[in-house]
Amino acid sequence: MTAEYKVHGAVAVITLNNPPVNGLGLATRTAIVEGLRQAQHDAAVKSIVITGAGKAFSGGADIKEFNSPKALAEPTLHTVIAAVENSDKPVIAAIHTVCMGGGLELALGCHYRVVSPGAQIALPEVKLGILPGAGGTQRLPRVVGLEMALNMIVSGTPVASEKLVKTKLFDELVEGDLMTGALNFAERVAATRPLPKVRDLKVDYPNYEAFLQFSRNTVKAMAGPFPAPLKCVEAVAASITKKFDDGIAFERALFVDLVQTTESKALRHAFFGERAASKLPDVPADTPMRSIKSVAVIGAGTMGGGIAMNFLNAGIPVTILEMKQEALDKGLATIRKNYENTMKKGKLTQEKFDQRLSLITGTMSYEEIGQADLVIEAVFEDMGVKETVFKKLDEVMKPGAILASNTSTLDVDQIANFTKRPQDVIGTHFFSPANVMKLLEIVRGKATAKDVLATTLALSKKIKKTGVVSGVCDGFIGNRMIEQYSRQAGFLLEQGCLPEQVDKAVEKFGFAMGPFRMGDLAGNDIGWYIRKRRYVEKPEVTYSKTADLLCELGRFGQKTSAGWYDYKPGDRKAYPSTVVNDMIIKHSADLGIERKKISDAEIVERLVYALVNEAANILDEGIATRASDIDMVYLTGYGFPLFRGGPMFYADTVGLPNVVMAMEKYAKGPHGEAWQVAPLLARLAAEGKTFN
Repeated sequence: MTAEYKVHGAVAVITLNNPPVNGLGLATRTAIVEGLRQAQHDAAVKSIVITGAGKAFSGGADIKEFNSPKALAEPTLHTVIAAVENSDKPVIAAIHTVCMGGGLELALGCHYRVVSPGAQIALPEVKLGILPGAGGTQRLPRVVGLEMALNMIVSGTPVASEKLVKTKLFDELVEGDLMTGALNFAERVAATRPLPKVRDLKVDYPNYEAFLQFSRNTVKAMAGPFPAPLKCVEAVAASITKKFDDGIAFERALFVDLVQTTESKALRHAFFGERAASKLPDVPADTPMRSIKSVAVIGAGTMGGGIAMNFLNAGIPVTILEMKQEALDKGLATIRKNYENTMKKGKLTQEKFDQRLSLITGTMSYEEIGQADLVIEAVFEDMGVKETVFKKLDEVMKPGAILASNTSTLDVDQIANFTKRPQDVIGTHFFSPANVMKLLEIVRGKATAKDVLATTLALSKKIKKTGVVSGVCDGFIGNRMIEQYSRQAGFLLEQGCLPEQVDKAVEKFGFAMGPFRMGDLAGNDIGWYIRKRRYVEKPEVTYSKTADLLCELGRFGQKTSAGWYDYKPGDRKAYPSTVVNDMIIKHSADLGIERKKISDAEIVERLVYALVNEAANILDEGIATRASDIDMVYLTGYGFPLFRGGPMFYADTVGLPNVVMAMEKYAKGPHGEAWQVAPLLARLAAEGKTFN
C-alpha cells in the first residue's frame, strides 16, 4: 500500500508510504481519498491526521509518473485537496523532514498543520520550468504573506520550518515525538467548528500594486530566457487581485501553458537526465560497493588541488603526493587560500575551514599513500608519465584500492594494462576548476569491475558531482565532441569570421562562453599539444592552422595575457586583438580563400550541429549509454544553455530532418568531409524519430 490507514482512539491516521519521498502518485492519491472516506463513515473517528512514513512528509508529485496518463488521472491532486478541505472532520497535516511541491499544497488544503523542527518547506516547481499547479500560488500567500510566498515560489528554495513558525502556515511546532504531538493536537481540535480553511483567509499587503510591479521588474531582469519565474509572479498576484476560485483557475491556465514550453521541457529533461545518468543497464542497483574512507591524489597542481577539495568538502581525508617539496607546499597553500577566500565571502565558517584543512596531508613518498581506498592521479597528460605513475601505484596500493586516472583524452584500457589489476582501474575526468565544475566523466575500461563503477558513481553524488559514464575512446564523450566544435570554429575564421563574432553568436545562443574565450581560459597550448598528436595519428583529418599560428606567437591565453584576445593585468575581460585579427585575415589570403560575411545563424548551426553529429556516433558506438547522458555532459561541463536542454535535446526540438538538411548543405562547401552525417542521425531522421 502507498498509504496506510490506522485508527488511534478517536483519531484516524493516514500515513503516506511511497518511498523515497512519498511522491503523490495515482495509487497514493487514491489511497488518501479512500482513507478520508473510511474516516468519514466511522462514527468513532473525530479527527484525521495525514503524515508521511520514512524521511519525508511528501516531496510532491511522483516523478516516475511525470509525462504519463497516471499524472492526470483521477483523483488528481486538486481532487484530493478538495476532499481534504471539504471533510466535515478536522484534517491535520503532521509535517516532518521534507514537505515540498504537491506535498506542501496538500498540507495547505488541510484544516491544521503541525510540524517538526528542521523540516524543509518549499514549492520548487519553478526549477522544472513550471509553477505550483494545485493551489500553491493561491494558498501560500494567505498563510505566510505576499512577500514571503513570492520569494519562496519564484526561487523554489527550501525554508526551514522554524523560520515559518510565526506565520499562519503552522498551528504548532512539535519539539518531541511528532505523532504524539499530532494525536494530542487532533484530539484538542476535534470539536472545533467551523473548520478553518486557508482559502477563506485574505491576503493583506498595503500598496501591493507597487510591490508587485517591483517584483515583476526584478524577476524579469533575473529570469533570462525562462518564462516560469515571471508567470509565478502573475499567479501569486492573483491571490490578492482575484477571488480564490478565479485565482485557482488562473494558476491552472498558467501551469498548462508552461508545461508545453520548450524551456520547461528542457528543464524536466535535465532533471530526469541527471537521475538516469547514475543508472547502468548492466550494473544492478544492489551491486556491493567498496568502502571509500580515505583518498590519495597524485599531483598538487591546479587539477590535483581542486580534486582534493571535493573530498575535503565531503569530510573524506586526503593525502596529496608531489615529487618536490616546493610543488607540494605551493599546492597546499593554494588549497588553503581557496578556502580563505570562501570564508571571506561568508560562505564558509571558521569551524568548517579548520575541519577541512585538518583532513589534508602532504607527502613525497608513494609508500605513505598505500593504505588509501582510492587514488586519483592528476599528472601531466602524457602516456609515458601515466605509465610511470600507475606502475608505481600497482606496487604500493593495498589490494582492493581503486586506481583512478584524471585523464581527459588518453586510453584508460592502456593505462589499466600498466597494472596487474586492470579491474580496479577507472577514469575520473574532473573538469577545471575541479572544486567548482559539476561534471565528473567516469570512464569505464574493458576490465573495470562493476563494484568499482558502482562505487565511483555513488562517490560522485557524495562529492556533489553529476557522474556520467563513458566508454573508452579518444576524448571520451565531452572532449571528443568539442574537437569537432573547435574544428568548425577554426574553419569559420579561415572563411570570414573573427573570434569576437563567433564568440558573441554562440553566447547569444546561450553558451556560457564562446570557443575562443574558452580556449584562452583553458590554455591554447593544451589544444595545440593534442593537435600535434592528431597530425601524426589521424593525418586524414583536416584542421585550420590558425590556432597553431596563434600558439607559435606564444599566445596561450589568459595565463600569458595574450591569446585570441588581449588581456590586461588583473582584468579577465577579453579585448579584441589587432595582431590576431590581422594574422587571421593574412592566413586566409595565404590559403587563397576569399573571406565572406557569415551570419550568426550559420555560426551557431555549424558549431552546434558538429557537436550533435559526433554525439550521434558516440551513441551509436555505445560510448554513451543514452542521449540524455550526452546532454548532461554538455549542460554540466561545457556551458551548453540549460534552457535548450543539451545538444541532443536541442536537435530533437529543431527536428532531426532539419539538422541533416543543414549538414548536407554545409557538406557542399569547404571542408565538406567534416559533415559526413552520422549513420544513427541519418537513420533517426529518416524514420521521423528523436534521440530522447
